[in-house]
Amino acid sequence: MRITDTPEEWRVTATETPFTGHKTGVRTDEVVMPDGSRSSRDYQTHPGSVAVLALDGEGRVVVVRQYRHPVRQRLWEIPAGLLDVPGENPLHAAQRELYEEAHVKADDWRVLTDVYPSPGGSDEAVRIFLARGISEVEGERYEGDHEEADMELARVPLEDLVAGVLAGELHNTCLAVGVLAALAARSGAGFEALRPANAPWPARPFEA
Repeated sequence: MRITDTPEEWRVTATETPFTGHKTGVRTDEVVMPDGSRSSRDYQTHPGSVAVLALDGEGRVVVVRQYRHPVRQRLWEIPAGLLDVPGENPLHAAQRELYEEAHVKADDWRVLTDVYPSPGGSDEAVRIFLARGISEVEGERYEGDHEEADMELARVPLEDLVAGVLAGELHNTCLAVGVLAALAARSGAGFEALRPANAPWPARPFEA
C-alpha cells in the first residue's frame, strides 16, 4: 500500500496576527473541530525555505557551521535560506544560497525531498535539493553579516554525516533529512530517479 499526505483544511472562524516580524510572524486561528467544537491554534507563519545538499565527486557533502541563538549552539548545516520573494523559483533561491554560503556552483540539480520541519507549530515548508558537479565560483566571496560573518566551511563524507546524525551529534533538520535521503536514494533507485529541479511544489507554488 502506498501512503501519501493529502490536502485538507478545517474551517477557520476567526484569525488574528498578534505578532509580525521581519521575516516571520505568529497567527492565531479559531478552528472548528470534527465534533463541531472550536479550538485556538497558534503557529508561526513562514515564507518557506530551500536547502542544498551539494555532493562533490569524492562523495563529500558541503557543510557550513553557524551559530543558532534559539538553541544556543553552533550547528553544522547544509547551505540554506529563506524564499525572500513570494512566488520565487526555489531552484534560483537554492543556487543563490549555495553561492553565498559556500562559494560554489553546480551543474546538476534535482529535488531530494520536500518537508514541513515543524507542522504542529509552523507553516514553514522546505525544499531540499541535491546538487552535483560542483565547482568553485570565480571572483570574490560573498560577504555575509551577523551569524554568517564567521561561518566555517567543510566537506565531509556523506557516510560520516549519517553516522553523526544517528549518534545524536548533528541536529540540524535539513542536514539530517538531507543526508539520510541522499543515502537512501543512492542505495535505492539512484540519484537519476529523483524528481527534476523544477518539479511542482504545491506547498510553495512558483513559476518555472
